[in-house]
Amino acid sequence: MKTIRIKIEGNVQGVFFRQSAQEKAISLGIKGTVKNCEDDSVEIVATGTKEQLDKLVTWCWEGPPKAVVANVTTQELSLQQFHYFSIVRF
Repeated sequence: MKTIRIKIEGNVQGVFFRQSAQEKAISLGIKGTVKNCEDDSVEIVATGTKEQLDKLVTWCWEGPPKAVVANVTTQELSLQQFHYFSIVRF
């Protein structure tokens, strides 16, 4: 198991990206969080197997139908434990 941070840039807010990411993560068995950032990007912190996380990153390049993804970056973090995958709202 490992934890990564995924930053998705482009037209990714207001297009159901967080909800779609949550549904995808749950379907893959990934736990973590997704949130909108002040710089109009979306950030996911996800814990799962390498294979699960690779599938989520691949999905992030597409996102939901109305999203226009310009860039996806990942960073490995120290292992974090989550009970489920949730949307963080401010």
